[in-house]
Amino acid sequence: MTKNNITPYKDSDKGKKTQVRQMFNNISGNYDGLNRVISLGSDIKWRKIVVEKVAQITPKKVLDVATGTGDLAIALTQIPEVKVVGLDISEGMLAVGKEKIQ
Repeated sequence: MTKNNITPYKDSDKGKKTQVRQMFNNISGNYDGLNRVISLGSDIKWRKIVVEKVAQITPKKVLDVATGTGDLAIALTQIPEVKVVGLDISEGMLAVGKEKIQ
């Protein structure tokens, strides 16, 4: 079995990680709107389901990896006494998320 290296922009000399970071940085300002349209609003529903499921296990801490603009991390703060941390490779996506909580 061979492993295929998928490169978003084959003409680029940058690695996949750098390219993905740049792509999300570039679309960060429009990401939420695009996500809402492309998912036909299902992003709202699945986040609500995730919060309900996580609340059932009453965590003290939650780590949201690939948090993007933070919508899930923000929703998870509805759970009483939970500390939520969001991580993302894209500084642009994190900047949008930070604006939401200020």
